[in-house]
Amino acid sequence: MRGADAILPLMSRGHMEKLASKRQRAGKIILELDKLYSDADCTLDFRTPLQLLVATQLAAQCTDARVNIVTRTLFEKYRTVYDYASASTFEFENDIRATGFFRNKSRNIIGCCQKLISDYNGEVPATMEELLTLPGVGRKTANIILGDVFNIPGIAVDTHTGRLARRLGLTKEASPSKVEFELMKIIPKSRWTKFGHQLVLHGRAVCGSRKPECEKCTLQNICPKEI
Repeated sequence: MRGADAILPLMSRGHMEKLASKRQRAGKIILELDKLYSDADCTLDFRTPLQLLVATQLAAQCTDARVNIVTRTLFEKYRTVYDYASASTFEFENDIRATGFFRNKSRNIIGCCQKLISDYNGEVPATMEELLTLPGVGRKTANIILGDVFNIPGIAVDTHTGRLARRLGLTKEASPSKVEFELMKIIPKSRWTKFGHQLVLHGRAVCGSRKPECEKCTLQNICPKEI
């Protein structure tokens, strides 16, 4: 038993040293990302919490650029939570068809707005727990709403965020929720929202999925190239 007890402090110390190393690397990454994307923000167009809630759901498996094209007319047609809640399923599916997976998205958005009316007085709630009760809303969507509407820090992990976090050696996890929780340990809380946006922008501009442009990446001296 004495030998086993002796190992525990060593494991804990090793874990803490690894965490400290990741935090140090994360600090350097943040400094560089601030140079590249100082004004990083949500790339979905919205004016109200409801609009961002709808746009984020439409963005699943779809580019933000395409979603912004669709929502130009969508937000003119559907102005209130009641407009969405009472929408014709067939008509709404056609309105959002260009974003893909339109049947599931239509069902979720209409159901989401109906629940907003029945449970939250027609308002978008401002807590993770409440947001997760809404149809079609997972942690990524909830973190986007919290961070970009209510200024409550959160790390929204999409494909870009997860990919870059792994390549930069900040995590080895594949699950978005596990990536989120690991990043929360090493990124200062005040930076959670912006850091997520910065990784998305860098993933689109430089660190692509199939062919990362490492030769032009200013993070190459920090990146362990864990691809």
